[in-house]
Amino acid sequence: MASLDLQWVAVFDEVYKSSSVSRAAERLGITQGAASTALNRLRAYYDDPLFTRTARGVLATPRADALHPVLREVREALELARRGAAAFEPARAERTFRIAMTDLGEISLLPRLLNHLRLHAPRIRVDADKITAESPRQLQDGAIDLTVGYLPQLEAGFYQQALFEQDFVCIASHSHPRIRKRLSRTLYTSEQHVVVTASGTGHAAMIEQVLEQQKISRRVALRVPSFLAVAQIVGETELIATVPRHYADVMVAREPIRQLPVPYPLPRYTVKQHWHVRYHRDAGNAWLRRTVAELMPAAVKKPPAAR
Repeated sequence: MASLDLQWVAVFDEVYKSSSVSRAAERLGITQGAASTALNRLRAYYDDPLFTRTARGVLATPRADALHPVLREVREALELARRGAAAFEPARAERTFRIAMTDLGEISLLPRLLNHLRLHAPRIRVDADKITAESPRQLQDGAIDLTVGYLPQLEAGFYQQALFEQDFVCIASHSHPRIRKRLSRTLYTSEQHVVVTASGTGHAAMIEQVLEQQKISRRVALRVPSFLAVAQIVGETELIATVPRHYADVMVAREPIRQLPVPYPLPRYTVKQHWHVRYHRDAGNAWLRRTVAELMPAAVKKPPAAR
């Protein structure tokens, strides 16, 4: 039997995490043909298909599921031995970091982060992923390096760092025929709302829970999966929305909308970054966390003192 090649292990690990041979090749810096060859040899080595093609990408076989924890540990141990305790040098490092965040994070953090990398770490790449129910497992598996957002489900079992505090405001069109300088409680409950139902984050659940406790019912006319089009929709219709303040701060300069205080008390929340204990001492991950902690608070305005 042929000896197990270390590149086969790396290809297997990346295909398992990304469900894509082409993406695995890109992350490893090799051609797709080389990745396919390595995968075929590993299939022959274990006498198993390991992955099967589906409409959702390549999915692992039960044999691959059983092998992954073992081969991943082998790869990490060899990578740690290769790197040793050397310091991470961002100006010279070539590495891809994978950050899961909300679309709010994409709006506020990504532009600042990419401009920072261009000046201080030009060979560093970022893959931005959406936060989903799979994010905790992906953090543990190493499929993502960091999550940024309001994620109550990651409060236990992960390292975390608070980045900034945030609250909610309402947004409405400048030309709204019934809303002027203030939004009364009557208008809040009688006007139609657009509501964001983004999975993996706690914004929507927090608002719904608090309003339900106060026996406040909204007339929901539209539900959307992300914040990206909310400001445009509000600016071009008579719908209103309850959104995080830093989203409204960004969007009032882009769309014909205005901010209004929410006429009912809503709690503040803390945006945090989370990472797994396995990568707590990784020099590159630590540098990424420090960079995000420095950039993120400057990307949003500090909310006013509590009323």
